[in-house]
Amino acid sequence: MLTRKQLELLSFINKRLQRDGVPPSFDEMKEALDLRSKSGIHRLITALEERGFIRRLAHRARAIEIVKLPESLEKQQTGFSPRVIDGDLPDTPPPSAARQVEVQATELPLVGRIAAGLPIEAISDVSHNVAVPSQMLSGRGQHYALEVKGESMIDAGINDGDVVVIRETSVAENGDVVVAVVEGYEATLKTFRRQGSSIALEAANAAFETRVFREDQVSVQGKLVGLIRTY
Repeated sequence: MLTRKQLELLSFINKRLQRDGVPPSFDEMKEALDLRSKSGIHRLITALEERGFIRRLAHRARAIEIVKLPESLEKQQTGFSPRVIDGDLPDTPPPSAARQVEVQATELPLVGRIAAGLPIEAISDVSHNVAVPSQMLSGRGQHYALEVKGESMIDAGINDGDVVVIRETSVAENGDVVVAVVEGYEATLKTFRRQGSSIALEAANAAFETRVFREDQVSVQGKLVGLIRTY
């Protein structure tokens, strides 16, 4: 059973998807539900996702799919169909689907956890390998995997418990999501912004502030190229 606010948010998202084809922004959701901050929206979104009514997609800040609606909302509209692919596959998949089945996987070392929150000490021991689609890899440079700890990047579609695929590099452009090591011993996953001689490590969650460091305090260890989520 959904709370009143959860039902209101689900209804608002559904109406905007039906009207515009894209979900509303977090600011629009906050205004529609008359909430003071976006952190309340984050909690409602997480609750709806945990209950199986919506799904958030990785790497896109405004990517939300309606999986199902409660009966109270279904009765208010006609012709509703979930904006997701049905789990029942056809007997003969089309050529594009057949090609997807043949996707090859590559094993990468899971070298520890990375903080999507306040920086934590990086773990450099390899615990085990994880299989990732070869298409995630750029074809140049070494790659490795890290388990995400924290919720500071949830607006970028990166949740606590996700596994991120990282390409090793020491170079980053503004807007890249990177593994950054702060002052030589603390590692964090953030959006990279260069501001003159300073480096800003930007969160994708209104509850977390952007942290700014001197250029010599931050070193880039890698760039995000993929994400794996287990439901």
